[in-house]
Amino acid sequence: MVAPVKTGATFFGAGSPCDEIIIRLRYLHPKEHGMKIRRLVPLAAGLCLSFAQAMAATPPASTQEAVVNHYADLAEVMYSDSLEGGRALQKSVDDFLTHPTEETLSAARASWKAARIPYLQTEGFRFANTVVDDWEPRINAWPLDEGLIDYVAPSYGAQSDQNPLYALNVIANTKLRVGAKIIDASTIDAALLRQLAEAEGVQTNVSTGFHAIEFLLWGQNLQGASGGAGTRPASDYDSSGCTNGNCARRAAYLKAAVGLLVNDLAEMAADWRPGGKARTELLSKGPDGGLTEILTGLGSLTFGEMAGERMKVGLMLHDPEEQQDCFSNNTHNSHFYDETGIGELWRGRYVRSNGSVVQGANLRGYIAATDPAAAKRLDDRIDDTLAAIKKMKDAADSGHMAYSQMIAAGNTQGNQMVQDAMDALVAQTRAIENIAALPHLTVASNKSDQSAKSVGLR
Repeated sequence: MVAPVKTGATFFGAGSPCDEIIIRLRYLHPKEHGMKIRRLVPLAAGLCLSFAQAMAATPPASTQEAVVNHYADLAEVMYSDSLEGGRALQKSVDDFLTHPTEETLSAARASWKAARIPYLQTEGFRFANTVVDDWEPRINAWPLDEGLIDYVAPSYGAQSDQNPLYALNVIANTKLRVGAKIIDASTIDAALLRQLAEAEGVQTNVSTGFHAIEFLLWGQNLQGASGGAGTRPASDYDSSGCTNGNCARRAAYLKAAVGLLVNDLAEMAADWRPGGKARTELLSKGPDGGLTEILTGLGSLTFGEMAGERMKVGLMLHDPEEQQDCFSNNTHNSHFYDETGIGELWRGRYVRSNGSVVQGANLRGYIAATDPAAAKRLDDRIDDTLAAIKKMKDAADSGHMAYSQMIAAGNTQGNQMVQDAMDALVAQTRAIENIAALPHLTVASNKSDQSAKSVGLR
């Protein structure tokens, strides 16, 4: 039996770095510091995990190797399923562009939601694998300034102090000024979209990926806290009865964006095959480093990304646009499948889109062999978190309360549902930190320390 382990810090223990972060976040004015909070939270879990010191005996390296190898195998099949979802979306979009009716638009929207399900379950691979983390903005970057892409309502405004391309409107203009450069946009294709991604160094200049496609399918969500989604008409793509102008260029943009999504998903599926870049990076760290990568990904997604950026900011600001899937109002499903993926990576068991099951050596079994109580704690916390998020999902799916309504000011019941999910994620984070202290692991803190300093927290 492994002896009890004392760590240098806990996520919210007295005097811990995370305790300091939460205290300071609590007193940041949301209107003035929303972007500051957003920059901080994705790396916060890495900072906290960096203080979990190993003081326990390490099981045989071969057991670690089996866990790490199966984790890579899971990545390969999960990204392969994501690729198949992307291809199904591409077919639906092609059908819609060929016959732009409300029915084919509805089918394309349904395909977008379906494609999100396998992709979201992969997000635990981020934050510790640089191949995945560097690639991810092409696929899932948000928030985005939609005026970069297409027409917007007058309430959107014509300029922003943070983004000179805030209302560029690529679809309406064949020549684009980006800084001192004039770009020929007479043809909207993949090369143009790539060129505009994070143009002028602004992260909200999102020209590709799921959320650019989401905006093109749903349009702006002007429903506020009423619980609706965007209401873009199919006629925005109908050359014979075009609404809002530039229908052919809008179709070209949508087709190019979906093509890039499929290409990018194919790239990542290949990167996890034997010899692929992401798998090679993981295995090069050795068994101990591989377990560190697994834990860092799970901890960062749990704490910084989900509890922080994806829930805390929206609840603080009570702003319906501060939800990940704001155009489609599908955020409840994004939260649910993110958490589902965390449980799958912990337990090494994934149900593929075709219903087949992939399972093998897993971190849960590895930990349970030496500290069954620690493994059960994380089991329980993951189950608790999924149950809390499922309450939000059920409320939204039933039509009782959309996620945008849950985070709205004055909605005591809805706010509490989101707060309960955040609290469960915090408890899950503590259990992950406890796991991180059991094997002989050290989670690097340099990147997280630098991030904390950049926002004045260190």
